[in-house]
Amino acid sequence: MASNVLSMPQPTVVSSPQPLQSPAGGVVRLLKLSPIKTLPNIDSIKMLEPGRKKLSSIETQRVVAVLDETIKKLELVSLFQHAIENVDRYSVVFGSELAGALREHKRLQDNMERRLQRVKSGEDESSIQGAKTNRVEDADLHFGALHQGVQSSVRNTMRLLLTNPTACKTLRSEGNVRDQASQTLIRFLSELRPFLYEKLLTSPLEQNERRHYLQEITLRDHKNRNILMALEEELNAAILDRDTEISKKNGIIRQLKIKLHQLEKFSENQVKRTMQEAENQQKSDCRASEGKTAKLQQELQQLRSQLNGAIVENREVELGLRKKKYKVETEIENWIQKYDGDMGEKQAELEEVEGMYEEEKAQLVELKEKLAVLEVEYVQIVEERRLAQLRREEAERELASMNRAAIVIQAHWKGYQVRRSMKSKKKKKKKGKGKSAKGKTKK
Repeated sequence: MASNVLSMPQPTVVSSPQPLQSPAGGVVRLLKLSPIKTLPNIDSIKMLEPGRKKLSSIETQRVVAVLDETIKKLELVSLFQHAIENVDRYSVVFGSELAGALREHKRLQDNMERRLQRVKSGEDESSIQGAKTNRVEDADLHFGALHQGVQSSVRNTMRLLLTNPTACKTLRSEGNVRDQASQTLIRFLSELRPFLYEKLLTSPLEQNERRHYLQEITLRDHKNRNILMALEEELNAAILDRDTEISKKNGIIRQLKIKLHQLEKFSENQVKRTMQEAENQQKSDCRASEGKTAKLQQELQQLRSQLNGAIVENREVELGLRKKKYKVETEIENWIQKYDGDMGEKQAELEEVEGMYEEEKAQLVELKEKLAVLEVEYVQIVEERRLAQLRREEAERELASMNRAAIVIQAHWKGYQVRRSMKSKKKKKKKGKGKSAKGKTKK
């Protein structure tokens, strides 16, 4: 865009800078991009970093430990081929048991490679096509046994190698002979470790906050890009309008130059005729002016005397006006200085108020986020209190009904006891009356 502006043709007539004109005659005003506002009270770098520095749970520590152990073992397994090829050179460091395990691993690996080569060359296909189903199954079982044997050999060799730190250190020092595929896999796992470590350090809440933060930054960047594209289109349209206007003015200037050239030619002829006429008129005027000159000389002397008097008066008036002008200029300078000072103070106050506004705005956003969380918690608490109140009221109703039932039962029980005691008293009275009647009959 800058190169296009610099390469535009300049008009031949230089005038004072004017604002860009649109075809309709209006002024095109270029908007200024507002800077991207950062999130309130949040450091971008700290937001993208995990909240903790160490793994707190045992599960995450085990995950990282498993990955580290895998990388270490992969570094050793990828060097098995080099160790097998140079087992005689490292026999003292490896020991007899580890050297024997490496040779056994080489034997199993060679058998498996020969088996794979036969399968690829098609030797087994012809035999399988003419053989029975049980022979095919035996071949598959044999290949599976070879595969399991290689796996067991790798585990056994790795176990023996880990029990020999000197052999591990010696084998690790030969890392430059590792094949490209293993090197790439180890590098990818090593690059995966810090990423996994950071993921394990980050809690789900922090992950959600980071995702929301990145989404907001992406949305703001997209909006700013759209604004920038709109402004660039507006600027291009304004530049096109200005070029069109400049081309129109250049055409007008060319036409005016042609007309000016024609006027110059016409004026030259007119001047020649006028000069001739003027010379003739001058000669006649000279003769008439000689008589008038004497008269005018006398008038000139009188006017000079009047001029000298007027000059003296005007100098006095000028001196007074100069003093007044100096006083007014001094006052204007003082007012300008006072205005600059007041405007500087107002600008400082404005910047301070804007800073306070940004801080309060950031606090408002933070409080809104906290309020949203607290509002959810408040709704849950109110719902729990309502349910608890309903349970208490239900318990009170049950207790009241139980109390009424207990009172009724107690009343019935007391009535039963009273009736029972009354019955027992009546029986005792009847017995007493029967005994007294018997005594009387005996007498």
